Amino acid sequence: MAFLAPIFLFGFFISGLELAGAQSVGVCNGKNGNDLPSDGEVIDLYKSNGIGRMRIYEPYSTTLDALRGSNIELIIGILNKDLQGLTNAAAATTWVQNNIRNYWPDVKFKYIAVGNEVHPGDAEAQYVLPAIQNIHNAIAVASLQDQIKVSTSIDTTLLGNSYPPSAGSFSDSANSYITAIVNFLVSNGAPLLVNVYPYFSYTGNPSQISLPYALFTSPGVVVNDGNLGYQNLFDAMVDAHYSALEKAGAPNLQIVVSESGWPSEGGDAASADNAGTYYKNLINHVKGGTPKKQGQAIETYLFAMFDENLKGPEEIEKHFGLFLPNKQNKYQITSFG
Repeated sequence: MAFLAPIFLFGFFISGLELAGAQSVGVCNGKNGNDLPSDGEVIDLYKSNGIGRMRIYEPYSTTLDALRGSNIELIIGILNKDLQGLTNAAAATTWVQNNIRNYWPDVKFKYIAVGNEVHPGDAEAQYVLPAIQNIHNAIAVASLQDQIKVSTSIDTTLLGNSYPPSAGSFSDSANSYITAIVNFLVSNGAPLLVNVYPYFSYTGNPSQISLPYALFTSPGVVVNDGNLGYQNLFDAMVDAHYSALEKAGAPNLQIVVSESGWPSEGGDAASADNAGTYYKNLINHVKGGTPKKQGQAIETYLFAMFDENLKGPEEIEKHFGLFLPNKQNKYQITSFG
């Protein structure tokens, strides 16, 4: 997740969250903890709560084995440190054989996220597109290119302008980096994965973004942008990226929100009340789309399934879970459907 999000201006303890039936919602399954349940227990918890989509950040064989036959759709990640090696086509073919073909179709892979939040100035940036291309080619050789789409996951710092949403554009420093990736995604029918955190935009600029706007609780429109009205920050952030994609020549590229969450402790406005409110409202909201994409459900992955005690360095990173490591529901979720 990104802490230094660009500024998006203007911005109860729940008794139940509805996930079943909300097919657009999944949950990220991080493993940065030394007290987390076994993979089998995790899969059982997803299934018992009606959670039909998962994101993992690298190809853990124990997780993939546990997913066999579960019917859970999966985003599987490739770590940034592994990108350089995958610029070699043979290495990419081996990766796909070991981590995709060996499990397909028992595991329902949906997307491969080649890198997470790589920034244009990072050493890994030069490897992202070649790795995407090689992984895609290996998927195509396996005749899986229609079932499994290859992309990368970005954060919101690649935008140079985000307010109002219609003015959204990629920064000069990010433009050449992301445009080449976007062009590849368009040509192969793959979405762009974006990690969207109203929490960090709000806490980074609380004098100009209201808490209700960040929590989906504003009683009316907060931002007017031409003929569109924005009642929550999440929509404004997503639509700013759609505007940026339009300017990059990709007006029809789909965005998948590959992470979004709110912490329950460890920082400003981090509380169980606020986190519960955010998750509840996010789940209900993404079924209906954004002002720019009305009626189009936003495929969204909540971050994260569990509190992870080895994340850091900031304390707040440990407290994004929907569940405690003992599988207790933090928000008294009695049913996801």
